[in-house]
Amino acid sequence: MFDKKERALKKLRKELRSGVYSYLVLSILKDGEMHGYFIRKRLEELGLVPSEGALYDILKSLQKLGLVEGFWVMEKRPRKCYRLTDLGREVLEELKEEIRLIVRVLRGVLDGC
Repeated sequence: MFDKKERALKKLRKELRSGVYSYLVLSILKDGEMHGYFIRKRLEELGLVPSEGALYDILKSLQKLGLVEGFWVMEKRPRKCYRLTDLGREVLEELKEEIRLIVRVLRGVLDGC
C-alpha cells in the first residue's frame, strides 16, 4: 500500500511541477537571456529547485516547441544561453491567463478544505 501511495505521489508531483517549471522558465527568460545556472538560481529564489537534469530537459522541450532558443557564448568557458523566441512571448502571454484561472480555482478549493 505504501509503495502505491509513494508511486502515485511521485508521478503526480512530477507532472504538476513539470508544467509549473516550464511556465516559470518562460517567465524568467522574459527578463532577458541567461544560461541554465542563472535560471536555476532564479528558481531557487522562488522556492522551487528542479534537478539540473530536469531543468535541461525542460529547456530542451521548450526549444523543440520553438518557445526558447539556445546559443553559445564565450565567457571564461563556453556556456549555453537561452532566450525567448517571439512565439515564446506569445505563448507566455496566453499561459498567464491559464495560470490565473488555475490559481483562482485552487484558491477556491483550498479555502473550502
